[in-house]
Amino acid sequence: MPTKLPDERQLRDPGSMELDPSGVGVAIEETRRLIASSKVEGTPVFNRSGEQLDTVYNFMVDKVSGQVAYVVMSFGGFLGIGESYHPLPRRALTYDTRLGGYVVDIDRDRLAEAPRYGAGEDPFTDDEYGARVDAYYKTTPTA
Repeated sequence: MPTKLPDERQLRDPGSMELDPSGVGVAIEETRRLIASSKVEGTPVFNRSGEQLDTVYNFMVDKVSGQVAYVVMSFGGFLGIGESYHPLPRRALTYDTRLGGYVVDIDRDRLAEAPRYGAGEDPFTDDEYGARVDAYYKTTPTA
């Protein structure tokens, strides 16, 4: 089911397999339902009261299903010092066209207690880490 986004323009005919209608040879970075990860990184993340928590850092994609399992948000720090990364289950986020960003039902205090990791750490090597993240946000894993 196509979404209706403000200021949306038709890039190509519906159902077309054409990647780049300009003929330049570069894949389109956004369609009605899809967006390149490079365009999402840096997108603001807000709580339900409209307070910006921080921005999308990257995604964790399930290799088997191809689905985004977690949206990793950078949080705090200054010039890369003291920054932490908070994986949010994809199902915990919704996109708000008015805010131009993702909304998660959590406040700053609860986020400060959420599962997180620092630069140079790779918690997803622990198979149980994702389950702890899902339990914290009370979501079911994407699979």
